[in-house]
Amino acid sequence: MKIPKVLRTYCPKCKTHTEHSVSLYKSGKRRTLSEGQRRYDRKNLGYGSKRKPEQKRFAKTTKKQTLTLKCQKCGYTIMKEGIRVKKLELVEVVK
Repeated sequence: MKIPKVLRTYCPKCKTHTEHSVSLYKSGKRRTLSEGQRRYDRKNLGYGSKRKPEQKRFAKTTKKQTLTLKCQKCGYTIMKEGIRVKKLELVEVVK
């Protein structure tokens, strides 16, 4: 699916429709000292590998791609709900 690099959509901070630059959301690096990660590591201790069985085959053929929209006027970022697509491509629209 092709999505334009610049979208004109509503900005809740400006309270008007403005141009937004579009990018794909990528999750950041996990913090090793966060409580959830410490709990996960503690539960995993003492086992040869993972404590839960790994999934053999996937039920889904696609992943949900989340879009990050950044307002070009004020810099406010909005997360657009994930779209289930096999391949997502950001393209420039020629006028």
